[in-house]
Amino acid sequence: MPNHTPSTAQPAGRKAWLGLLTVLALVLLVAMDGSVLYLAMPRVTSSIRPSAEQALWILDIYGFVVGSLLITFGNIGDRYGRLKLIMAGAVIFGLGSLGVAYSTTPEAMIAFRALMGLGGATLLPSGLAIVSALFADPRQRAQAIGIFAATFAAGFAIGPVIGGLLLQRFDWGVVFLINVPVVLAFLLAAPLLLREVRATRYGRIDAPSLLLSFAGILLLTYSIKSAAAMGFGMPQIALSLLGILALAIFVRRQSKIEFPLLDLALFKDRIFLIAILTGLLSLVVWSAAGYLSGIYLQSVLGFEVFTAALLTLPGAVVLTLTCIGTSRIVERTGRKAALVATHFLISAGVFLLLFTTTGAGAIAFVASTVIAGMGFGLSFSLVAEIAVSAVPPERAGAAGSIAETSNEIGNALGITLLGSLAALVFRLSGPGVAGTLNETLDHAGLSDAAVMQAKEAFMAGLHLAVGLGGLLTLLVGIAAWFWLPRKLPD
Repeated sequence: MPNHTPSTAQPAGRKAWLGLLTVLALVLLVAMDGSVLYLAMPRVTSSIRPSAEQALWILDIYGFVVGSLLITFGNIGDRYGRLKLIMAGAVIFGLGSLGVAYSTTPEAMIAFRALMGLGGATLLPSGLAIVSALFADPRQRAQAIGIFAATFAAGFAIGPVIGGLLLQRFDWGVVFLINVPVVLAFLLAAPLLLREVRATRYGRIDAPSLLLSFAGILLLTYSIKSAAAMGFGMPQIALSLLGILALAIFVRRQSKIEFPLLDLALFKDRIFLIAILTGLLSLVVWSAAGYLSGIYLQSVLGFEVFTAALLTLPGAVVLTLTCIGTSRIVERTGRKAALVATHFLISAGVFLLLFTTTGAGAIAFVASTVIAGMGFGLSFSLVAEIAVSAVPPERAGAAGSIAETSNEIGNALGITLLGSLAALVFRLSGPGVAGTLNETLDHAGLSDAAVMQAKEAFMAGLHLAVGLGGLLTLLVGIAAWFWLPRKLPD
């Protein structure tokens, strides 16, 4: 509820708002890098020829590195200073972007995307803490944090659009080169406009927990990708078991140590649990649908990249407007109804992709992005707010970090799980020329029958992936409706 008591804090001046704009430039870049590759991947595939497995790694290694390190870097920032950390992260992010732009092999691109993730993991938690410290007045601080969240959501939405516009005129590397001048501008402006922020109390960084979580996630996802590309044999089984074991030890360790990376006790609250599941699933569906749709529009329907970018624009506009208007929607419907609507809108939207075919589907795609965009907009705006409000004030920081992490991990899991499922279907039912649709279509001397078989195999994989994603989202929405209390806490 709004606070009608006059605040004794001094309202922020122009310097604080300029500082906010400085941080928002980086936030926009980090969010865009979660989606900017979706339209660029056909060009990347034709240029550096990654295998099906490597293509999936190019897409999601960034999200896995960011998601695995968000909480850890939040702790490091509390200890050594948020401004120092975010400036170091910006340098790493810029160098990684430069390396990706000039990569000539899949291995190099994967490595530099991982470096970008290392830098990106410092930016979100530190940026939010710095923005909060800029505004002493509670009302202005809430406004600034709302702008921060809306910018992050808008970055996810406009990434494919901006990428498509650039790819119309330039080579694919330009979508990463644009990061460099923004990073340089930030490094020049930050010391003048921002101030150092540290926590008064911080915990010890538990290195074993960091290594266990990172190794567990990567081993498990590598086994899934490898199985989709080459079949499920003993090496994949061994890696899966190692990954599961590492994650099991990680979870057990969190309940034993004083300062856990993941506060498991928070998940006992059903409101918090549903909020985190919402953040995770919405990004799983978002990333998988975005990746597969980008290939569909260009490689199946044959649209130029600029036309494909224009087709994503209505959904991006709806998503951004929904983010901005979420507070008014919640005032009218209540938090529970808005959270449940998130799932129903996303599932309804992605189910429309089931009506796409090898010959037509642009209208179904646009309708899908518009309907699902409303759900994504609600999710991006609601998840962190509901998660934080569900826990005691002294645990709000941990809840916020888990909410951000669920988004990043979800963004990567969508490509790993649903993208690998689509790749497996293509491998089993495609013409057997290559592991991906773009590699197959680039193959010299391919017959018309083989081209049609490849496109139909891709469509089968797309339909199975989005159908499963929509079903999971629908089931969580139904669970939220029956399981959550009628009124969620403010």
